[in-house]
Amino acid sequence: MRGDTQSPVDSRWIALLVAGAFFMENLDGTVITTAVPDIAHSFGVAPLALNIGVSAYLLTLGVLIPSSGWVAQRFGARRVFAAALAIFTLASVLCGLADSLAEFVWLRVLQGAGGAMMVPVGRLVVLNNTPKERLINVIATLTWPALVAPVLGPPVGGFITSYASWRWIFFLNLPLGLVALALAWWLIPDKRAAEKRPFDWPGFLLSGSALLLLTWGAEIVGGQNPDWTEAAVCMGLGVVLLAALGWHLRRAAHPLIDLSSFAIPTFSITIIGGSLFRMAIGAVPFLLPLMFQLGFGLNAFHSGMLVIAVFAGNLMMKPATTPILRRFGFKPVILANGVANVLSLAACALLTPATPVWLIAAVLFVGGLTRSMQFSALNTIAFADVPQPRIAAANTLFSTAFQVALGLGIALGATGVRLGHWAARQLGIGDLPAISYRLAFLVVALVSLLGLLDAWKLAPQAGERVARGAGG
Repeated sequence: MRGDTQSPVDSRWIALLVAGAFFMENLDGTVITTAVPDIAHSFGVAPLALNIGVSAYLLTLGVLIPSSGWVAQRFGARRVFAAALAIFTLASVLCGLADSLAEFVWLRVLQGAGGAMMVPVGRLVVLNNTPKERLINVIATLTWPALVAPVLGPPVGGFITSYASWRWIFFLNLPLGLVALALAWWLIPDKRAAEKRPFDWPGFLLSGSALLLLTWGAEIVGGQNPDWTEAAVCMGLGVVLLAALGWHLRRAAHPLIDLSSFAIPTFSITIIGGSLFRMAIGAVPFLLPLMFQLGFGLNAFHSGMLVIAVFAGNLMMKPATTPILRRFGFKPVILANGVANVLSLAACALLTPATPVWLIAAVLFVGGLTRSMQFSALNTIAFADVPQPRIAAANTLFSTAFQVALGLGIALGATGVRLGHWAARQLGIGDLPAISYRLAFLVVALVSLLGLLDAWKLAPQAGERVARGAGG
């Protein structure tokens, strides 16, 4: 068993382990999208009925993530992370063995329960075992799963379904999960908080209900024929419950989510402006395949190959992230790179079926570069000034906001398409190829631009300690 004191080498290994677990969890959220027709055929149901399987997973994440901080402090981050890996892996195997839609849905709920603890607790493990001066390096490692998995998920799922069976999508998690479980027990120190806080049941019920309604509303908006009244009711009630949650958390003696981290400027921008950026990025994997397949007439394979250019950009930026942030500092990079990201999103509105493939790939590649940098910069500066005793509370708040933003990204993309369709009719350009999707990218770019307003409030030297030590 490892000791409680971790060397820098150990912290890097922990970051790689957690990044691998994140990748497995993120991939599972998107990989089944292309396998839906085959899964539906196996269960003898219509493909649209499988949407509940995808939704059940996301809804479970939204409900349980707010409690992750309390659970980790009460039982120890190593035990909770290892248990989450075990639950997620077991549920994956059982999903592959499911014989009916009802079985599959309940097992996706179980899988979501594992994922809800695995991601935030895994990030907490890394933050607790990484000195501030190494934060950029490890956060860059944790960033790539959230960027890469949504891009690779659909083509990987399509490949496995076409050449093997949809069940192997879930079976492949078994060896990965077992290896990760063994490494988690070996690498992660066994630490638990000395103080045992009571569980905040009112906060849990309010947060779970609010996030459940907001996520479900986003799922409705992202569907093929959304019921706008139902979506509006869900979103409206979700916002009301969020307001009630905020009122409760400010008055509770032991709140489930501690809001005091909002007083730290470098943290608050990642929750407010950063959430708008994540919403915009969450819309991209939804919009690109639709534009390429329904708008440009490409098949799923060629569409997937183009989208891999985003993945290439993500990977190419990773080695440069630390030197760039160290050389220029957080505020200049977040602002300049944020503008470049907005322009790359807006450039997608100029693409047409006649655009050369190399130019489409170049636009997507630049988008991948800028998104990777922005994710790493925002996710690192979030914890740059958070004192170590408040890391767990800040991580719970960060993880909750992160999950909500990514979930609302699909709703943003779907809303953008419908706004684009309306605008095209009003402007008399409805006959232009893929115009609804192209205009949707302008909506997404605008949301990403609004997310930069918070960054202007940063002090010029914000995050300097982390940036200075990044090369150490």
